[in-house]
Amino acid sequence: MASTINLEYDRLGEVKAFDDTKAGVKGLVDAGITKVPRIFHHPLNTFKLASDTKFSIPIIDLKGVHQCSDQRQAIVEKIRSASECFGFFEVVNHGIPEGVLEEAKEGLRRFNEQDPELRKVFYTRDYMKKVVYNSNFDLYSAPTANWRDTLHCVMAPDPPQPEEMPSACRDEIMVFSKEAMKLGNLLFELFSEALGLDPNHLKDMDCCEGMAVLGNYYPACPQPELTMGASPHADSDFLTVLLQDNIGGLQILHQDQWIDVPPVPGALVVNIGDLLQLLSNDKFKSCEHRVLASHSPRVSLACFFSTFIMTNSRLYGPIKELLTEENPPKYRETTVREYSAHYKNKGVDGTSALLHFRV
Repeated sequence: MASTINLEYDRLGEVKAFDDTKAGVKGLVDAGITKVPRIFHHPLNTFKLASDTKFSIPIIDLKGVHQCSDQRQAIVEKIRSASECFGFFEVVNHGIPEGVLEEAKEGLRRFNEQDPELRKVFYTRDYMKKVVYNSNFDLYSAPTANWRDTLHCVMAPDPPQPEEMPSACRDEIMVFSKEAMKLGNLLFELFSEALGLDPNHLKDMDCCEGMAVLGNYYPACPQPELTMGASPHADSDFLTVLLQDNIGGLQILHQDQWIDVPPVPGALVVNIGDLLQLLSNDKFKSCEHRVLASHSPRVSLACFFSTFIMTNSRLYGPIKELLTEENPPKYRETTVREYSAHYKNKGVDGTSALLHFRV
């Protein structure tokens, strides 16, 4: 029976045919499909629903972080607790104007909902380019595809020229990314303090040297019970700052329960990436998360702090100041490039990329 099914379903052929359209998932929706193609079907056990739970994602108010040492210490304590327990939290009073957030979301919608021929100009799988538009970075390696298209813009350390960016969202993403970089610098200070280190420790390790903005567009799905917006995964970076719209669907896995990360007006979601878990020697948690598909289109902009596959020979391992005889290093040293390449080649397959680097 299995061989018969495999003969009837040429997955690689269907994946390639989809990729060759350069229109993404939005192209399928524009074509009027009423059924989700097989390459997007997820196993039924993927859809364990969020349960009624006592857990909720912490919301941390950053007001006063620069003015008052007592207030800053209280914020650091909340960040330490959230990073050790959840690996996720939301921040308010973060300093980015609400208008900047709204315009960034609107710009991303405009890019994805414009004439598909204008989007196709940016469609590529060459991640050495600063601006990349495609559907599913791991389309050819993951066991199943997600109902999502992504505009990937490397904004630091060497941002693209304005003319390299899509005109539909150029100004909005460039303004948003500058504001997000300021917030990222502050967060790395607070994470350093939460680890008991000098405020500049993580910044001096170049953790905020690189940043990419991933604009994710999740088109309206005719059968959301068959697919996912994003498979369960952890992020491969040091830190992610996420702007989500009001549709919802983001969930984290905590104590074997899926918990909603509800949209909070004006708030940004912050989560620990694999590389910060590695640096902290497992003190901070890079949490598995997912995005449900929906009958309504959804957008999000995720700022990934990492240099990804850019050439950088710096080695990263558990921070020596955190190690003791009772707390020896749990990971070998690696470069960001090596880690990112392993993560990309492995694809989102339900296992942690960190396992490959454990000692």
